[in-house]
Amino acid sequence: MTDAAFEQLIADHRRELFAHCYRMLGSTADAEDALQDALLRAWSALPKFEGRSSVRSWLYRITTNACLRALERRPRDRILPIDYGPPADPHDPPAPPLVETVWVEPLADDQLAVDAAYEEREAVELAFIAALQHLPARQRAVLILRDVLGFSAREVAESLETTPVSIDSALQRAHKAVEQRMPERTQQATLQALGDETVRATVDRYREAWERADVDAIKAMLADDAVLAMPPHATWYRGRDAIGEFLRRRPFQAGRRERVVPIRANGQLAFAHYGGREDPLPGHAIGILTLRGAEIAELTYFRSPEVFARFGLPETI
Repeated sequence: MTDAAFEQLIADHRRELFAHCYRMLGSTADAEDALQDALLRAWSALPKFEGRSSVRSWLYRITTNACLRALERRPRDRILPIDYGPPADPHDPPAPPLVETVWVEPLADDQLAVDAAYEEREAVELAFIAALQHLPARQRAVLILRDVLGFSAREVAESLETTPVSIDSALQRAHKAVEQRMPERTQQATLQALGDETVRATVDRYREAWERADVDAIKAMLADDAVLAMPPHATWYRGRDAIGEFLRRRPFQAGRRERVVPIRANGQLAFAHYGGREDPLPGHAIGILTLRGAEIAELTYFRSPEVFARFGLPETI
């Protein structure tokens, strides 16, 4: 088979395989590497493919095992700052970024399949991705393959070279662990319940409050126990007043200006933040909102220049 023919064979599956790697690894960079490894192995193994399973099932088997190998080589699982240590005092300066790569990364919605279903978007929400990273690698694979992708226990057992009984047992344990870390309602359900008009109003209120440096307006949008985190900094804050104090002392300092561009990431409301004292304003964070009803429960700001490039966003505005 030629390179072009192989590319055509996998074209319909590439985006969903990438999303699978992202769920497994919690990182777009790691997902790209694992998918590249998997496709190279698929190309090499193609002459042995006998067609006893679908091409999709065969590709997922190879890709899942590429992710498991990547996890074996990785020194630690990825997390969010709330799992790293206690909340910080907003009167203190944020701790410096951690040198080691330990954080879950965001995923641009346009990296999903164009026609990604409601359930697929639920399965890349930040809370779900973060919860998955706390599972042992094989449990993680089982939960994703069974619940997200809909493979049977027999198919998953064949992929992982075990028995359907062990797959069912691993799935039960994975369910129990993930449910303890998940909110009562997904972001897809929350956004659908709010309706398009309310969601648009929330986006506008947030953007305008940031661009006016209006701390009180931001605080009015927050839940009492809201959390603000800023990977790669380990520093995070809990509570409306603590977050307000941090905003007042840091991004809303006198003389700084902000431009905020609405985007979508992880199936959630998200924004590209540009800020500084002189034009052009450099990008400094991709912010993802997690809503609880109409209130913001979590603000996660990914502060890394690489994130803007991965979202196809300009470095300055």
